[in-house]
Amino acid sequence: MSTAQSLTTPAWSQDSQGRSTQWQPLCSRRDLVAHSGVVAWFAGAQVALFYLPDMPEGEQLYAIHNRDPQSGANVIGRGMIGHLHGSLVVASPLYKQHFRLQDGQCLEQPELSLTVWPVRLNGDQVEILAPDSASASN
Repeated sequence: MSTAQSLTTPAWSQDSQGRSTQWQPLCSRRDLVAHSGVVAWFAGAQVALFYLPDMPEGEQLYAIHNRDPQSGANVIGRGMIGHLHGSLVVASPLYKQHFRLQDGQCLEQPELSLTVWPVRLNGDQVEILAPDSASASN
């Protein structure tokens, strides 16, 4: 998600099911590592953050569930980022499946996917958008 696009989002809104949502602080920009994953705790789950500061489309930031759905291990934040079939992906370090950062879909096994969250940089603060009753543990 481009930072320029996300900064136009209000501090709170409603999701597609009419639930109230709000941007919540997650960590600081200085906690991010360019072109690599870092993991933060949010709503009962580990969230892998991938920061790509020099993309042609501009600065990109992604938040995706850290738990590999095949093994159950929290390792996605250690995966390698790359491009595959026109998509920006992260490769699981264990079974090497590729998950699209944009929507969490596994390219090799369509029945597998990871939860993704809208995320943005607001100044030096990383913020994540979640329903008021956010629960990510699945």
